[in-house]
Amino acid sequence: MQYRATTHSEREALTLRGCYAEVWDDVLVSDDFEVTQLRNTRFEGRVTIGSKSCITDSTIANYAIGSHCVIDDVLRMECRHATTFGQGVNVAAVNENGGRTAVIYRELTAQTAYLMTMMRNRGAMVERLRSMIVERSEAQRTTMGRVGDGSSIIGARFIREVAIEENCTIEGTSHLENGIVGRGAYIGIDVRARDFIIDNNAHVDGASSIERSFVGENSVVGNGFTAVDTLMFANCHFENGEAASVFAGPFTVSHHKSSLLIAGIFSFFNAGSGTNQSNHLFKSGAVHQAVHQRGTKFGSSAYVMSPAIEGPYTVVLGRHTRHHDTQDMPFSYLIEERGESLLMPALALKSYGTIRDIEKWKSRDKRTLKRDNICFEEFNPFILGKMLRGVDILTRLQEEDPEAKSYTYNRTTIRAAMVPRGIKLYNSAIAASIGALLEDGDYSSAHYDGTEWIDVAGQYIPRGEVERIMTDIASGELSLEEIKGEFDALMDKYRDMAAAYAYGLLWQLTGAQPSNEDIASIIASSHNILKRMREVTDADRQRDTGLDMMVGYGYDFREEAEQEADFRNTR
Repeated sequence: MQYRATTHSEREALTLRGCYAEVWDDVLVSDDFEVTQLRNTRFEGRVTIGSKSCITDSTIANYAIGSHCVIDDVLRMECRHATTFGQGVNVAAVNENGGRTAVIYRELTAQTAYLMTMMRNRGAMVERLRSMIVERSEAQRTTMGRVGDGSSIIGARFIREVAIEENCTIEGTSHLENGIVGRGAYIGIDVRARDFIIDNNAHVDGASSIERSFVGENSVVGNGFTAVDTLMFANCHFENGEAASVFAGPFTVSHHKSSLLIAGIFSFFNAGSGTNQSNHLFKSGAVHQAVHQRGTKFGSSAYVMSPAIEGPYTVVLGRHTRHHDTQDMPFSYLIEERGESLLMPALALKSYGTIRDIEKWKSRDKRTLKRDNICFEEFNPFILGKMLRGVDILTRLQEEDPEAKSYTYNRTTIRAAMVPRGIKLYNSAIAASIGALLEDGDYSSAHYDGTEWIDVAGQYIPRGEVERIMTDIASGELSLEEIKGEFDALMDKYRDMAAAYAYGLLWQLTGAQPSNEDIASIIASSHNILKRMREVTDADRQRDTGLDMMVGYGYDFREEAEQEADFRNTR
């Protein structure tokens, strides 16, 4: 776009319209500028104004305003110092004392952040990654703020050193400082944000406060939520409560008041009302952390004392203070009973709630950019490997003491009756997983390296591939864009790699190379097993929607048919 200085006659007309500039020659406008675009506005330093943009009742200092923008009633929007717009800010995620600090930048992904945050055993890789981000951030340092085309800023108080991208809406906001507001994002009433990056189409509203934080694509923060030193990736939803030193992987959700997420890594997590954790044991300070793997859910007032870790799709009920480690017991219930942590392995495989969670996430993914890589598959090598280890652990417990009434496992208690049930449930899910993986991909086109898989903040990857990427980062062979490209390539090859994993695992378990007939038989068998598993979860759903749950419906009527009609039409 071509810019020009205002003419003498335009300056006179603008002065009559209540406009003032420290130096009019520093205010540049588009070629099609009209004086009616400005009213009661003060300009300080350098300002450029794009085509058809309107600015009224505001003070602007050192900002480039795009085209078709509306800026009204902004007390001050200024860029007084050279800034990176929040890039290069250190976020003390997971460990409140800073032991897992990540450096944020505009293109940060969940996968890159995971390497930087959770792989501290690879010190050279972490330092190389951090230095690349700092170098990129410094290269973009500038003394000019910017507002992208089509953005609207109305009724804001203070905006300082903030880059506002295209088609954003900022209204009634209290204070934004040193950050980026991504394309299509909404920042609402009384929001305060400092040292931040808010990604595309995120929504921050309702007097929420964020500091030293990254808010991912399509995430929602509202109703007075407070976040400090927090990484929130795609499709997170936080309201009412508080997050401190949190790595929130995709689809982490906390809606309720008095809920605290602190010093941990979460993913596809759901916090019940009053959820709480402790990371400070009054000995060495707030140095402890917790890991809540994919799909973990906390019931109302659930409490976990760090350090602790739960396996995927664990339901946590009650208070747990003994630092449990149930990472190899996915789909379990962890329940407080008389002050102890009672573990019920595999029981959540019978719950319709687990299936509903897995199915809802993909349907709720409304992203357009999809910078974070997310695997939604119910059957996958990561959880398959955990179920195999779960079977080994339960079998060993049973064999070591077949007469026991209960077993102690990693500071939890497992009742003896739960052991054979857990083994049976796991074995069914293992068989269903192997068949599904073989059916979904081409096992002959990918390499099986025998390593276990890990969940890299939403993306399932063989650990050997992650090791390769980390080695290449440490040696300086990969740029930030190339790191993203490596993860994207693995995402594209996921189904074939997963099929190769299942094929290699089957060979390993049976001791013989599977034939095509074996594969066909296993896939057919997995269909039957999955059908039986779904019958169990459907029955669980029917109990939740059965007439016993009709209490309180149609209570103005005595006729059962009327009560049932109200129940059916509501549920």
